[in-house]
Amino acid sequence: MSGLHDLANAAFRLLEPEDAHRAAIEGLKLGLGPRARRAEDPVLATSLAGLSLPSPVGLAAGFDKNAEVPDAMLRAGFGFVECGTVTPLPQEGNPRPRIFRLTSDRGVINRLGFNNEGLEPFARRLAARRRRGVVGANIGANKDSTDRIADYVTGLTRLWGLADYFTINISSPNTPGLRNLQTRDALDELLGRLDEARQALSPSGRCAVFLKVAPDLEDSEVLAIAETSIAHGLDGLIVGNTTLSRPATLNSPFRTESGGLSGAPLMSLSTAVLGRFFETLQGRLPLIGAGGIASGADAFAKIRAGASAVQLYSAMVYEGPNLAVKVKAELAARLKAEGFSSVSEAVGTATLR
Repeated sequence: MSGLHDLANAAFRLLEPEDAHRAAIEGLKLGLGPRARRAEDPVLATSLAGLSLPSPVGLAAGFDKNAEVPDAMLRAGFGFVECGTVTPLPQEGNPRPRIFRLTSDRGVINRLGFNNEGLEPFARRLAARRRRGVVGANIGANKDSTDRIADYVTGLTRLWGLADYFTINISSPNTPGLRNLQTRDALDELLGRLDEARQALSPSGRCAVFLKVAPDLEDSEVLAIAETSIAHGLDGLIVGNTTLSRPATLNSPFRTESGGLSGAPLMSLSTAVLGRFFETLQGRLPLIGAGGIASGADAFAKIRAGASAVQLYSAMVYEGPNLAVKVKAELAARLKAEGFSSVSEAVGTATLR
């Protein structure tokens, strides 16, 4: 069966990237995706902000923007799946072409611009699920919104009770001005209004809310984000989104395209920023590591830098959805080889040296 998936992956790479992505989603909707056959290794069991995960290897937002195939991706072996980014109103995003494969660099540049069908179809699909497995909702703001913070409150309110957790995406580089919400004053207002909404929605219970930040942060910004997140009772941070930087090592002819860079070239930068957040937070908030993961060794490096769980997406452009099973097997073997009996034992061990 893996041979068939390899052939399918090769065929997808002959298509324009966005067409290949749409074809993959349609195939998954028809039940053509991979199915993980093995039971999860107990060493991978993870607890994160009240969520019980069979493994710490999750699917990052961006793959399933409209919540069309979360269960198919859970069946493919992901320990949790994050859908979105979804905005209150539908929007087309930026003009095509807007996704570029940097094949020789194992990277991707995108400038999609939060293209999605809007909250209502997203909510209907989540409501129709049988709720097996952890599925999160990544929420954002419409490009032309006059009150972007209100958009986040709208997303949280509409999807409350339908998602197992929420991610507040203020770090996409493809919506002009969005990253300004990472500044201390703007973030203080955003998280304050979201916390008020959470209290009104469920005064006696909580649903985990994470903040997704950029990897392009100075130390002062890391400190401000950490302190503000703790002050407003956030449940964790996802570090990080795509980068606007361009490493000098890039070889692809698409390296000069505008947009956010992800994939292998992001691994070093995002892991370094993750470590800085871990050192700053001193265990006060859990971290999810994203950016550049393509193997169990990459996942292990994120965990040792301070991540309690990890997310991947771009590597699937080259490896296909079977990648989750491979990463989990390699990670489990690495944990055991290093003498760890659980993921939590390994968290931050590189940073704490």
